[in-house]
Amino acid sequence: MPGLRSKGAAKSNKNQARQELERCILHGLTCEWETAVLDLDPINRQRIRRPLFAIKELKTQWGNWSPEKREITMSRRLVMNYPWDSIREVLLHEMAHQISQQLLGASAQTPHGAAFHQACKMLRIQPAASANYQPLQDRVRKHTPSHHDQRMLRVKKLLALAESKNRFEAESAMTKAHELIARHNIELNFDETKRQFVSIFIGSPALRHHREDYHLANLLQDYYFVSGIWVSAYVIGKDKMGRVLEISGTIQNLKLAEYVHGFIVHFIDAQWWKYNQAKKLNRFRKTDFAVGIIEGFRDKLASNIKSRKTQKDIFALIQKGDPQLEQYVNFKYPHTTSLKKTAAQQDLRVMHDGKKVGKQLVIAKGISDRKTGKLRMITKLS
Repeated sequence: MPGLRSKGAAKSNKNQARQELERCILHGLTCEWETAVLDLDPINRQRIRRPLFAIKELKTQWGNWSPEKREITMSRRLVMNYPWDSIREVLLHEMAHQISQQLLGASAQTPHGAAFHQACKMLRIQPAASANYQPLQDRVRKHTPSHHDQRMLRVKKLLALAESKNRFEAESAMTKAHELIARHNIELNFDETKRQFVSIFIGSPALRHHREDYHLANLLQDYYFVSGIWVSAYVIGKDKMGRVLEISGTIQNLKLAEYVHGFIVHFIDAQWWKYNQAKKLNRFRKTDFAVGIIEGFRDKLASNIKSRKTQKDIFALIQKGDPQLEQYVNFKYPHTTSLKKTAAQQDLRVMHDGKKVGKQLVIAKGISDRKTGKLRMITKLS
């Protein structure tokens, strides 16, 4: 019966694919565990013992540490449906339980007692303990704006106006949106109320990143009030640790920066396809074109600041930094090094063409879905 055989073969192939994916994830958990251990002092690094890792159907937990089995178990629902930064956060939480018992002797304490909090400090993570604990992605996506965040809702309305076919109206709306974002963050800086910061991955972990990725990371940090650091992260499919951009900030600023990142990446791809359709240039030239677009857009933002005295004064204050965000990042990453991305041979003509396109770019409202990575928007030149 050919039909039954084909269905059986398809099911077998699907099971094999799932098993291979789970094998990659388990290897990734091991790599992430070994990388996290490097943050411990040399003595504790030698004392800690690598656990076993498992993926199981957990009904009420995202992860679990078993001291009897010396095993960290991750929820299959988590690892199959959430991005890697959400998975890694749960792994580090379970590592904190492991450290609190193996290194700090917390067997007699409550699961989230003083030893657990000390273990979180050792791993440079924020302690979290709740029966209703949500994965990182859900906390960001479902975040409800507070009264401090209402101004950011007006930003969304202005970005909707930036879709206007009228160039002056579109440019004006985007400029006002950036000014509103800046005012919002200045007010937060002067408010001594302790704020909550979060860190998320932007883009996907990879063994190497193109030069435009670094230019775009700097743009986000300079104009969208987040702090960016390239961190180690497992690359599924390559079975190796690579790097990914991690940005830190308030959830509202993270969501905006993530949206802008996706918008510009999408814009670059669309404009490169139009530009290169007849030219048939190679991937290196796309980098030149992309860097041109990003730097052209940067020049446009800088020009808008210079032309609006009030906004210029605001950004001068913002450049002094956000003390609370700096404290958060310094705790999370006390030892950082500078990366120098050297450019290979460049085609200045292609870069110049990209810069002209970038100076016409208007960030407009769209719909992003962090879970699927899909981005729907109106990509337009003003």
